[in-house]
Amino acid sequence: MLMDAGGALLRTRPPEAALRATVGLVRMAGSLLPSPPADDPLLAIEVLCLRVTNPVGLAAGFDKNAEAPDAMLKFGFGFVECGTVTPKPQDGNPRPRLFRLTEDRAVIN
Repeated sequence: MLMDAGGALLRTRPPEAALRATVGLVRMAGSLLPSPPADDPLLAIEVLCLRVTNPVGLAAGFDKNAEAPDAMLKFGFGFVECGTVTPKPQDGNPRPRLFRLTEDRAVIN
């Protein structure tokens, strides 16, 4: 119920503002979250010489500035991608760059 109310509140904000708020909330809550139970060993996979505990991951578009990777792992993801490394800071693509597909209950980043 609380999640529904929070989700409804976030949907009133522009998509990028809602994303920034969500990353901030996850970062703050991360220290309070317990570690998830261990994944079943049958779920473990190896990709490009990297072994992960399960094949469900979070793409880099969610946490571009690597503010909450440890907290996101507590949600049970097998891996969490964060941004990228560049020699100099970059502003990214022009806005808007995040779009809601309300009917599909999805976003395009």
